Amino acid sequence: MANIEKRGENSYRFTVYLPKNADGKYPKKRKAITVEGKYTPKQLKEYLDREYLKFKDEVLSGSYVLPEKMLFSAFANEWLEKFARKELSSTTFVNYESKLMTNILPVIGHVRMDEINTMMLQSLMDGLRRKDGSAVELSFYTKFDVYRTLRSIFKYAVQWKVLVKNPLEGVTKPKNRNKKEVSAYDEEEVAVIFKALNDELFKWRIFAMLAITAGIRRGENLALEWSDIDFENSRIDIHQSIVSADGKTEIKDTKTDSSNRLVSLPTSVVEELRKYRVYWAQEKLKAKNWTETEREWLFHQRNGTYVHPSSATHWWNKFAKKLSIRYIRLHDLRHTSASLLIAQGVHAKIISERLGHANIKITMDTYGHALRSADQAAADTFESLFQPKSINK
Repeated sequence: MANIEKRGENSYRFTVYLPKNADGKYPKKRKAITVEGKYTPKQLKEYLDREYLKFKDEVLSGSYVLPEKMLFSAFANEWLEKFARKELSSTTFVNYESKLMTNILPVIGHVRMDEINTMMLQSLMDGLRRKDGSAVELSFYTKFDVYRTLRSIFKYAVQWKVLVKNPLEGVTKPKNRNKKEVSAYDEEEVAVIFKALNDELFKWRIFAMLAITAGIRRGENLALEWSDIDFENSRIDIHQSIVSADGKTEIKDTKTDSSNRLVSLPTSVVEELRKYRVYWAQEKLKAKNWTETEREWLFHQRNGTYVHPSSATHWWNKFAKKLSIRYIRLHDLRHTSASLLIAQGVHAKIISERLGHANIKITMDTYGHALRSADQAAADTFESLFQPKSINK
């Protein structure tokens, strides 16, 4: 039998034979690999030969462990380095790593991958408590983040052929039993905001207008460049975000394909953007220490570099507390955008696409109350059709 076998379009299987045992048989160890990237036939052969020799050395030295026999802690480290650190946003990576170290590894880190089952994971989720020894359960959001971390880990355990079946299937997803309705401004309150914005710096006026009319996230808003503004078609291209976590700030691609989107803007907002473009160019000319040469950030510091996310939040908190209306968070401007669209009868699918939700279910779950209210209002409009009309004689 060949030591290197082609098993699929990009998959191969290595076989290493051990010395004859007491039964007169030659034991063997096997390993499947998937080749990523493109190689010439010569490069592919060299790559496979190298990988095979490494596998053979592991087997003959006794250090090779079948993937399914790995401890969960060992696989979790592989997941961190090969997927999480490379693909997740900084914020999400820090969050998942924290949940892994604090809530998951202490419970199942010592268990072999092939011994982990659904009941074990259900017990882990049911037993999530504060680490101070009290019997107080963790918040829904912490529980849900633990669940999401496990979901990602076991997804890749199956995808990388370490496990045949996902043991998280069947585990009850945490439910938010104390879910609060989202906070949002109504039309009158938005009018108060727009009026007050006239006294703010031009960049913050545009920032807030886009947050409300386009419903974009803070990081997506701050990551806008002038090349992302399509004046002719009155829309903006959302494809990147500025995120901050663990003391580091990064420019990242948007999280999912659905987050990468085009959002149409009202004509009045486009006109404000045109004025801001002129103002922006004048500010650049006047600047004595403009150091940004590669990007043209809509929202910039004096030297042309992007604005830190915390600066936007600080501005909003200071601005919002001066208003004659109730205070809501900066992120709630996104909810305000959705709520206003719902009130105008815009279809939930359109709202979902504008917000960059992965699917319409997220929109329905988040704005369920507002959608139900709008639906009732729509139903009430039919009431007059069925009311008997008085006839003037």
